[in-house]
Amino acid sequence: MKKITTLFAVLCASFVLLAGCSLPGLGGGSANTIRVGSMSTTESQIVANIVKQMIEHDTDLKVEMVNNLGSSVVQHQAMVNGDVDITAARYTGTDLVGPLGEEPIKDPKKALAAVQEGFEKKFQQTWFDSYGFANTYAFMVRQDTAEKYHLKTISDMRPVQNELTAGVDNSWMERAGDGYKAFSKDYNINFKKIFPMQIGLIYTALKNDQMDVALGYSTDGRIPTYNLKVLEDDKKFFPPYDASPVATDEVLKKHPELKTTLNKLVGKISTEEMQKLNYQADGKLKEPSVVAEEFLQKNNYFEDEGK
Repeated sequence: MKKITTLFAVLCASFVLLAGCSLPGLGGGSANTIRVGSMSTTESQIVANIVKQMIEHDTDLKVEMVNNLGSSVVQHQAMVNGDVDITAARYTGTDLVGPLGEEPIKDPKKALAAVQEGFEKKFQQTWFDSYGFANTYAFMVRQDTAEKYHLKTISDMRPVQNELTAGVDNSWMERAGDGYKAFSKDYNINFKKIFPMQIGLIYTALKNDQMDVALGYSTDGRIPTYNLKVLEDDKKFFPPYDASPVATDEVLKKHPELKTTLNKLVGKISTEEMQKLNYQADGKLKEPSVVAEEFLQKNNYFEDEGK
């Protein structure tokens, strides 16, 4: 019976939400309980705990965490269904082409403006300004490779492309719009050899000198840990994936103090800071709630903001 119950919970979290079904335990919170949703990624869990702890520090409200939502689609649908009041980590590039069904926009400011306008008009949700970090695709190399080939930007790889081997995410090879085919055309770069593999293996392979270049994610904690150099996307090929919280207009109307609290976090987490926070969880095996608490204590819960 336990296995059946567990299976039902997983299926409901991943699929049934899309049809409007509420998960058991959701949708029936008290008027003073705010439900904060997050995906299963380390980054989403950390940021959700930052939001939770900020709300509980600043207000008399209680926060219920709705964790491990299976994807950005499920996360969005949970808000539409009324199962979640706030989703803590939403990315412009993902939701622009997902829920809004728009074409990618490569200018970060225009992409942010588009999702803010679109989510308000279409879903009656407020998309806040960015925390200050973007989790996008990023090419990176070891420091010795950067020095050997004088690499600072992606374009710098063009003259030495025939000498470079690269490891990339399996899914990126076939992605439309910002995948390998479009990248090769825009940058006129074709590597000596490409190794498609699981993203988690790429960083280790690069560190161990099994390849020269890796395509990873800009906020990964292994970037500073392995002392990797991220190459500038000088052609702005990859769409922006700036991160922000999103809240329903309904909850903000009912609890306007939430807007003040969430705005305190605007611009307060840089990409470099998010790398460090992710490493605290993934590398040092700290609980996301502990990582969030240490970050907020270090910054005094941004109490001076808005004064």
